[in-house]
Amino acid sequence: MLWHKPNRRSVLVGALALGGCGFVPVYGTNGTANALNGAIRFQTPLTVAGSRLRSQLEDRLGATTAPQFTLTVTLDIQRDSVAITEDGDITRFTLPGIAIFALRSDAGDTVAQGTVSSFTSYSATGTTVATQVAEEDAEARLAVILADRIVTRLLATTP
Repeated sequence: MLWHKPNRRSVLVGALALGGCGFVPVYGTNGTANALNGAIRFQTPLTVAGSRLRSQLEDRLGATTAPQFTLTVTLDIQRDSVAITEDGDITRFTLPGIAIFALRSDAGDTVAQGTVSSFTSYSATGTTVATQVAEEDAEARLAVILADRIVTRLLATTP
């Protein structure tokens, strides 16, 4: 199959069609991202994963400057064995995680809510210290993934 470069006319027609249907870019002047930027107070668990989640949310949505909303997030991170040797030694773990979130206005109205999930994994074949560091890194990566999914959901669904 041959791909061709779109000409200017087709790009212009596409842009006009999107504008005519009420499409507003999320990062545009009147987009959701600008409305939420710096306007959210974050409430996350007081754990390392909760701290990492909060940091990523602040990176993506801006640190609170003029709070109009509160985003409450609860985390549930499990640890499952996924690779076990014949001797019963565990060589690989997976960390499935779920984040339940609710964005509420200062008036108490729920603006958006939902659940996001993902997982990461790590190897347990090194030393005890290496395994512990790998687990901490996997948990940190999972928190970032969950935060990014929350932001995506908020930007897509918040009016």
